[in-house]
Amino acid sequence: MGIKKQLGMGVLTAGLGLSLIGGGTFAYFSDSETSNNTFAAGTLDLAVEPTEVIDVENISPGESYTRDFELENNGSTDINSVLLETDYSVIDAEGDNTDDFGNHIQVEFLYNADQLNEVVFETTLAELRDMTPEAVQEEVFLPALEEDGLETGTSDDLVVTFTFVDNGEDQNQFQGDSLNLEWTFNAQQTAEEEE
Repeated sequence: MGIKKQLGMGVLTAGLGLSLIGGGTFAYFSDSETSNNTFAAGTLDLAVEPTEVIDVENISPGESYTRDFELENNGSTDINSVLLETDYSVIDAEGDNTDDFGNHIQVEFLYNADQLNEVVFETTLAELRDMTPEAVQEEVFLPALEEDGLETGTSDDLVVTFTFVDNGEDQNQFQGDSLNLEWTFNAQQTAEEEE
């Protein structure tokens, strides 16, 4: 073998040795751990008992019906506010209505079964339908449920009186009419304070 080849082999061997030594100096220990976490969302579960608040046949001007129902928090999260949406449809028996039957049905929200003489809020069904759910909450549920709202596992009575108002005028146009009322209750969670 020539000197050039021997020298080349020597340089190559030296380079390989240095790379093995240099590569070994970068070795390090490592370790890893995995953290398993769970986020379980709370539930809002507002129940209304009974689900049919009122079912009246043959109501006449001047008659009133009082009904109470229970708002229950069956969820795992406190309810801060309850929003009520009102909708109704009128079936006109004679086809001669010149006025909305809902204008003649007065609604009184009362505190609870023990305080039936204390009115929280009074309006007509027509006005109630036109109110925003937030306005109804402000007028009805804040006074009735107070600032605590409805805590988990608790319930609160709400009493409502419906009156077919006798306005002292001819109300024959409403004979045989029926009004189908739909109330939708929407619960909202308590706002948590940041820690």
